[in-house]
Amino acid sequence: MNSSSGGAFTALSDVFLKQGNAVLCSIYDYSSFKPRFQLVLTFEERDCARGSKYVQADMNLAFRESVDWLESHNDRKLAFFGLGCQAASFQQYMKLSGLEDRVVIVDIICHGVPSPKIWREYAKEVSNDGIMSHVNFRDKKTGWNKSVGTAIVEGTEVSVQDYRRLYSTRNIIRPSCFACPYAKSDRDSDITIGDFWHIEKVMPDFYDPMGVSLVLIHSEKGEELFEQAKEAIESRISNENDCRQMNLEKPTDFPSTRDQFWEDYKKYGIAYIVNKYGTVKPLPQRILSKLGRALKSI
Repeated sequence: MNSSSGGAFTALSDVFLKQGNAVLCSIYDYSSFKPRFQLVLTFEERDCARGSKYVQADMNLAFRESVDWLESHNDRKLAFFGLGCQAASFQQYMKLSGLEDRVVIVDIICHGVPSPKIWREYAKEVSNDGIMSHVNFRDKKTGWNKSVGTAIVEGTEVSVQDYRRLYSTRNIIRPSCFACPYAKSDRDSDITIGDFWHIEKVMPDFYDPMGVSLVLIHSEKGEELFEQAKEAIESRISNENDCRQMNLEKPTDFPSTRDQFWEDYKKYGIAYIVNKYGTVKPLPQRILSKLGRALKSI
């Protein structure tokens, strides 16, 4: 329930932590309204890293700290969990440091990295001067396929679903993500994890309404890690065709509304764009909007 899909991150990181190894992953920092990469050595710290974070993470000094830890623990290893671009940079850093053999790289299927400024302003607006103590961008209380965004402010649950909708419009995604070189199934990482979307159609007997993870193994190190994790999970062999999804084939498409979105934001601010792009409009209004767009295209 605390994972965004089937819990692959927990199962794989468990292997490292049980052996006294380290995990580098992102944990949300409520004081700065953004996730930060941190070196994790305990299960309690790792549990704080569960769940998808639709915000750009701060790498800060995490790479240097990882090297320092590995150099001072010669018999230990480290597992990295991050997006494709983050994984590629960390992998290169480890090569330059001569520590690549002691590191396992796990990257995550990514739709695109959103603007940290938009989330920060939205979170402050939602908090209304209160303290946000929890955020879950994919709360599965309504199911994996119908997850919702929630947060806790001053002990009360509030919705952040409007932000989820802003993210889904693709308007707040970084320009570089529309040309992402890591949006493919063949990767240089050891393992790729993500949601196994549409599994109910290709493998209905293995479908779980609380989520199923997809695990792509790319290397011997990745296979060794997965084999060690298998005793704690239920798994099934699939194939590339059945697990096909957009961001394993190509980058996210550039939205036609993006330029107008940023013009609106610069002119009117966060509340305006949330209302215009992130709020579900009444059905008659949605129908009229679609009719208007259709007439313009004629």
